Amino acid sequence: MADRELYVKSAIFGTGLGAILGLILGAATGALSLTWSGVQLTGIVGLIAGALTGSLTGLISARVAGRTGGVSFGAYGGMAFGGFLGLILGAFIPASFRESIATDQMPYLTVLANGTFEMAILVSFLLACLGTAVGAWVAGRNFIPRKK
Repeated sequence: MADRELYVKSAIFGTGLGAILGLILGAATGALSLTWSGVQLTGIVGLIAGALTGSLTGLISARVAGRTGGVSFGAYGGMAFGGFLGLILGAFIPASFRESIATDQMPYLTVLANGTFEMAILVSFLLACLGTAVGAWVAGRNFIPRKK
């Protein structure tokens, strides 16, 4: 049952950390729109996506790294999972949202949200960064050094 406790603690910690980091990444991305409503909208979306990614990354880090794996196992596991989840989520962003960015003439975001591919790559990159940070932190927190 010790493994179950590790998974629960990792998922809860990953959810909180992912939500905080997702809020920061989302708000920073929204700041590219140069509008307060853009910062708020992407901050909320980042909070939700970060909590989801963080909880699942916490579980993956607990499974891959366990108590003896170390920070690198969690970081690489989180990076791979975050990138994969970002591709899936980014591919399902509606075309109407991407077109509203183009019609509002937001010069910085027009290039990043030009098509489905560009949007999926942007979301994949952001969630890979988030997954790397959460995975490394969770695996480092769970790590118990071996005694010599």
